[in-house]
Amino acid sequence: MNARLPTTAASRVDAVIARAIRQDVQSMHGYAIQPSAGLIKLDAMENPFALPPELQAELGERLGRVAINRYPVQCVGDVVAALSQHIDLPSGAALMLGNGSDELIDLIGLASMHPDGCVLAPLPGFVMYEMSARIRGVPFVGVPLTARFELDEAAMLAAIEQHRPTVTWLAYPNNPTANLWDDGAIERIVTACARHDGLVVFDEAYQPFASRSWLPRMGEFANTMVLRTLSKFGLAGVRLGYLCGDAALVAEIDKLRPPYNISALNCEATLFALEHADEYSRQANVLKAERARLLRDLALLPGTTVFPSEANMILVRVPDSKAAFEAMKARGVLVKHIAGLHPLLANCLRLTVGTPDENTAMLAALASALHDR
Repeated sequence: MNARLPTTAASRVDAVIARAIRQDVQSMHGYAIQPSAGLIKLDAMENPFALPPELQAELGERLGRVAINRYPVQCVGDVVAALSQHIDLPSGAALMLGNGSDELIDLIGLASMHPDGCVLAPLPGFVMYEMSARIRGVPFVGVPLTARFELDEAAMLAAIEQHRPTVTWLAYPNNPTANLWDDGAIERIVTACARHDGLVVFDEAYQPFASRSWLPRMGEFANTMVLRTLSKFGLAGVRLGYLCGDAALVAEIDKLRPPYNISALNCEATLFALEHADEYSRQANVLKAERARLLRDLALLPGTTVFPSEANMILVRVPDSKAAFEAMKARGVLVKHIAGLHPLLANCLRLTVGTPDENTAMLAALASALHDR
């Protein structure tokens, strides 16, 4: 924009930025989203399946009847009730909605800000934990995983003892590594946090594809909550996340939720999806079967190291990840090059599980890229 302004106007904008925008914000990078037009998009862990035509028509009719001239009030309560039933919310727990899980991550950070507090998470992990903490001026403590992306239990326990975090994030499965961690180690970490009344939030964004969930155990530990999103369920465009925990704890965080943060259209789309949960379950089963195929076939490619996955993504290490990423993109397949996110991710690509045809194209593009190097 400044390039089109007169020099004096541009300098004034620069002066306003220098005066009005925090220096740490000026220095940070925003969340990067790759352009994907014309490419097979396998970089963002989206459900690749559209609704069948008959369900598309039914959804369109329902959305057309939504009272978009009114603020969303009753519909939010309807979604909370429907989701609570869908996940079999434990007794004594409550559920609140967010505009995607990103908003809920930020609200948890805002609610738990203390002068002597901090946020702790294993690394590599979901970048929004650290970004949200730093935006709020809260110290962030990252604890590296092992070389095989398992929890370093001793390091985690030492960091908890030293820093006494207000909030500890455990992605379950983890992003971008896609694995579930050892439950024994997790229980000991939760117990260590409980000794100083620290909150532990299990981020289960990839729950539709995972073999385990913390939700049934949430009531055993008063200091734990479960965060989920419907993005991987199949509603990435709807932007709806939800947070579960003890009712009293959820009520405190819910005080910070902006009024009307979920649109009436998003509420109606969510209710519709929950009424057709069998279709989304069918899609998830296809993706899990495709994940098994990819894990098998990727391991046969020369020079690749394939890591276990309980999500709709697979982490792969190749000899030259930058060259492989560019070669795959040139062949029309977009994946995520994540080698720069953390030293442990050297030469790593993150591959989203797509449709059978998309996965076949991705395998061919990667095989060709490895052959050409």
